[in-house]
Amino acid sequence: MEPSAEEKQSSRLCHEDGDVEPCSYAMQLASASEIASRLPTKNQEAPIILDRMLYLLTTHSVLSCSAIDGDERVYALTPVSKYFASNQGVSFGPLLALIQDKVFMDSWSQLKNAIIEGGIPFNRVHGSHAFEYPGKDPRFNQVFNTAMFNHTTVIVNKILESYKGFEHLTRVVDVGGGLGTTLSIITSKYPHIEAINFDLPHVIEHAVAYPGVKHIGGDMFVSVPKGDAIFMKWILHDWSDDHCLKLLKNCYKALPEHGKVIVVEGVLPEIPEKGSTVKAICQTDLIMLTQNPGGKERTRKEFLDLTIGAGFAGIRYECYVSCYWVMEIFK
Repeated sequence: MEPSAEEKQSSRLCHEDGDVEPCSYAMQLASASEIASRLPTKNQEAPIILDRMLYLLTTHSVLSCSAIDGDERVYALTPVSKYFASNQGVSFGPLLALIQDKVFMDSWSQLKNAIIEGGIPFNRVHGSHAFEYPGKDPRFNQVFNTAMFNHTTVIVNKILESYKGFEHLTRVVDVGGGLGTTLSIITSKYPHIEAINFDLPHVIEHAVAYPGVKHIGGDMFVSVPKGDAIFMKWILHDWSDDHCLKLLKNCYKALPEHGKVIVVEGVLPEIPEKGSTVKAICQTDLIMLTQNPGGKERTRKEFLDLTIGAGFAGIRYECYVSCYWVMEIFK
């Protein structure tokens, strides 16, 4: 099932570059001075700095710009800006904040050394891997959780518009489910589902109480709770092939005879292409390279190899939503 022209356009819009705060302030026509006046600053240079930033965003079609009678440039949102303005409660802004957070950015300084000497850039900088680190840095833990909450809310709501694979399920386990956002959205549409949100203990201690969702802390590389389906969004791309095989084998053990693993991931083509969707997945691949323990984006063949290697019978590509495929790995 190939993505439609509309889906490709949606994917392109979802991954345009943007700056979050100026966009949220510039809901109407506004100059840099007007935007600066709403910020907690007395810096007289702030309007000049903002104008240069807004000018750049305009060249990327995130904003539009006009000048009135030779006065200051004024800016307004374009359609793509809706993805970075939180007027509906969530946006992709927090994900950009995560990617550009100092904790992540510092990892890039070790990329060359990782090539020459080996190792994971994030680990070289911070002394632990990216999923251990938030447990000892409350500020970054909040940045990470906020990013995942916002991204998940946008993407999962979109998935449920077209994917019908939850309709006949009775017990769903979200492995690596974070604060429980995904299951809260799923159970709001399918209230008959018994939902288990499974993640590391330091994540679960911040999980939100949702009707019908039970939170369980643990290690997915040791075991996962049983269910007739296991859901994983953006989990396999975080880990090496060996880690993924171990995880998928644990999923196999936790599923009944006709159970399935529902996976949401980007998929790389075998040969590099120049489309905006591929560029977005490639950018994510480099983030996985620098931040995560062996993480990477994968091709269809690589997903199939993991599937068969873990003992499953095959994989179905069910639908395509905003750069991501919803796959079903079945016994």
